[in-house]
Amino acid sequence: AVATLLTFWPPGPPARIKCSSNSSGAMERVSLIRIMTAILSQHCTSPLPLPTTHKDNPVGGREGERAGTEEIMTAPKNYITPTGIAAMRAELDQLRRVERPEVVATVSWAAGNGDRSENGDYIYGKKRLRQIDGRIRRLLKRLEIAEVVDPLAQPDKEKIFFGATVTYEDQHGKDRTIRIVGTDEARIEDNEVSWVSPIARALMRKSVGDVASLRAPDGEVEVEVLEIAYEAG
Repeated sequence: AVATLLTFWPPGPPARIKCSSNSSGAMERVSLIRIMTAILSQHCTSPLPLPTTHKDNPVGGREGERAGTEEIMTAPKNYITPTGIAAMRAELDQLRRVERPEVVATVSWAAGNGDRSENGDYIYGKKRLRQIDGRIRRLLKRLEIAEVVDPLAQPDKEKIFFGATVTYEDQHGKDRTIRIVGTDEARIEDNEVSWVSPIARALMRKSVGDVASLRAPDGEVEVEVLEIAYEAG
């Protein structure tokens, strides 16, 4: 408790708490409650500082209103579409049930073939096994904090929120279409961008006809929203 209080110790002279010695030279026992009381009475005249809050609202609707008004003391949520979480679960199942058992069998077989230091099957198998185990741990952690958001359930389809498919005109006058998805499912080659990407954050809450500004490698640019759609998945 004292260590916690010292973490938020404000500037100023330290509290003086006297401790006398008895005849044998040992320190008198000072009650922890008295120490805390002395510290609080001298320094804690204002509330202790709270962690910085995160108030991004990428979802919209009632959930979005809560995310935008409540003080969320945690990191940004791991939003994901139904298709995205299904793909992650399928990958996890493939790794656990198929790939890992096959690699374990290969490593076990290669281990019985003599010197392991020059055994390519054994060395590669162990490396691949570490990769698989690392990916499994990553998937489990991300799935544990995932929050599925169905684009079709968005009540305000006139604005851009998570899951929206957006067509916009870029700074060169070219039409581009992107879909705003979770960080674990974003695929730029499929025109799927993360909701925390610069373009997605610039477009968030915009309507058709609105102009959004964002920073690009060649400086500040403006894009105009041409179309908004919410599709299954």
